[in-house]
Amino acid sequence: MNPNASLSVPPRRTPGFVLLVLALLGLASAAFLVRRPLMMSAPVCMAGRWHGCFDTFNGVVLMTLVALPLAALVVWALARRRRAAGVTSAWRMSLAEVGMVHGTVPFLWLTMMPGAGAGVVPGRLSLVPLRDLVTMGPLGIAGNLLVLASLGFFAPMRFAALASLPRILALAAGCSVLVETAQYVLWLDRVSSVDDVLVNTTGAVLAALASRRWWHPSSDTSAICRAA
Repeated sequence: MNPNASLSVPPRRTPGFVLLVLALLGLASAAFLVRRPLMMSAPVCMAGRWHGCFDTFNGVVLMTLVALPLAALVVWALARRRRAAGVTSAWRMSLAEVGMVHGTVPFLWLTMMPGAGAGVVPGRLSLVPLRDLVTMGPLGIAGNLLVLASLGFFAPMRFAALASLPRILALAAGCSVLVETAQYVLWLDRVSSVDDVLVNTTGAVLAALASRRWWHPSSDTSAICRAA
């Protein structure tokens, strides 16, 4: 008998399981921290009122969380349809598509939400790099990092042409510049800042690094080598 047969081999899915547990703990912690503001917006949102729900930060976050089960259902339906058609990586493609939309649109909505002087106060520019980081504060920086994070995380998983950090950087920078330009042109009573572009792009690149194992070509090559 082999004396080493009783030694258990660590499962290869352990890192993914740990990542999933950490993500769930993070979501639970975030929900606990924002439970009171969200509950304040719940009656207005449940009544279907636009004012007080979709034009407030708390209302948009609440509706984004409420829509999570629907997003999961869409992922399941798309993946099932693709698997029936014989498409490879059906689940990954479906999750990437829904994740990009569900994780990016709410943040863009918040970014384009008009201020009190919208339509009256002309657009303002801040073109000096790193000057606005102090006024953003930790919460502001964290929020800007998340604006395009879902795009950076899922886009290279869905589109092979974007499976590159420089391309994700260029995509995120271009999208952020478009958002800041729209804020300035539409007179939304917001400051179009170069720091917003820098932080948004940084968030997308960091998210792409976090998902790199699922889209980088070397990952597929190493998997083929292990199978051989």
